[in-house]
Amino acid sequence: MRVIVCGAGQVGTTIARHLAREGNDVTVIDLDPLQARRADESYDVRGMVGHASHPEVLREAGAEDADLLVAVTRSDEVNMVACQLGHSLFGVKRRIARLRHHGYLEPIWQGLYAPDQMPIDVIISPEREVARGIARRLHAPGAFDMVPLAEGRVQLLGLEVEEGAPVAGQSVKALREAAARSGFVVVALLREGQASVPAGTDRLRPGDDVYMIAQPALMHQVMAAFGHRDVAARRLLIVGGGNVGVHLARRLAGESLVSLKLIEHDPQRAEAIARELGPKVVVLQGDALERDLLEEANVGAVDTLVAVTNDDETNIFVSVLAKRAGCRRAVTLVNKASYESVLDVMGIDVAVSPSAITISSILRHVRRGAVAQVHRLRGDFGEVLEAEALAGSPLVAAPLGKAGLPRGMLVGAVLRRGEAIIPDAATQVMAGDNIIAVVAHDALREAEAVLSVPGQEQPQPPSQGPIAADDP
Repeated sequence: MRVIVCGAGQVGTTIARHLAREGNDVTVIDLDPLQARRADESYDVRGMVGHASHPEVLREAGAEDADLLVAVTRSDEVNMVACQLGHSLFGVKRRIARLRHHGYLEPIWQGLYAPDQMPIDVIISPEREVARGIARRLHAPGAFDMVPLAEGRVQLLGLEVEEGAPVAGQSVKALREAAARSGFVVVALLREGQASVPAGTDRLRPGDDVYMIAQPALMHQVMAAFGHRDVAARRLLIVGGGNVGVHLARRLAGESLVSLKLIEHDPQRAEAIARELGPKVVVLQGDALERDLLEEANVGAVDTLVAVTNDDETNIFVSVLAKRAGCRRAVTLVNKASYESVLDVMGIDVAVSPSAITISSILRHVRRGAVAQVHRLRGDFGEVLEAEALAGSPLVAAPLGKAGLPRGMLVGAVLRRGEAIIPDAATQVMAGDNIIAVVAHDALREAEAVLSVPGQEQPQPPSQGPIAADDP
């Protein structure tokens, strides 16, 4: 597949790296010569300098033969025009654009992106994606990650193993054998900064971070097994009235909360937010790092603080101050990946990375054939794949324990006729089933071989028209 990525920022270069790693022919365009050169030298991609919305630049990048265009520059307008030119002038088969300004995302304007207007197949809104991701975490207190999969029939849960938890000291093999009864299967292990798909002999230790596939109906039982008995937050304080904060407050305002407050530094912005959100949200104006304002917000009685300003340092420090004042849980927006390693030491419970959420959302729409990427795991060591089991593939030739799955691939759920099955080694996958698996990056090629039919090329999914950021 030939791919053009417009924009060599963190999102663009990560997308390019993922696609190039899978053997795709990738070209990255950026106005900044340094960014373009860094992409060219650091990854197995072609970096070129130019304006992504100029026809000549797109032609030079190979748009005439491109299968996919991903526009993730800092300018919404450049992203939109690049997609328009890719379709109108070069016939690029599939076009994805990142749009940030809420005015472009209002439902009344969705007709703009129809195939005969400005043809964008998938619209990614980072702010809405992040707000939705935070809302999911709030509904799973104690989890550092929670993603519904297969239309909500199973969930990807990220939990820390607490001291004294029933699963502490148990082997992954033993937990896998009890999967049908317990309702979960461990699919990834993060220990001392190292992430891996665990072997059966690995034993869970207190302090480990674990990803698992779990049945939603048994979520509270699963969380208790890992030592988490938190109740859903009913008193929330949002710090930051930007697009993320407002989208989140709008989502939560209709829920049965005792208290929902939002702090915004800018007076005019705070007044506008108060008018927009109405009486269900108390909007306070001021600097969230000032002790008096935090006391006015009664931060010590808050169940969860969500810090989503545009400044990482502000988000981190206000989270630390809130925890010291007695706030039970802090969810913190952090753009700089270098900060993630110190957040646990500072007492921050959940770190949210906008770029990681955006990258997962984009990759979900660019997989070929029966494989669709669902979620990119923390630590960037692997991803969750949802795939159809094809007749004639090695996956359906034997029970999972004998199917020849590569080391680095673990099946966490089998979906059959609307039912989710948490499998063990004896589970037989049948043609037409969907499976959800975690695959390490270095095992992705082997995993695709297990999922595919030998000698049969899998087609790329067809364009479905504009898919908005809030679509499931």
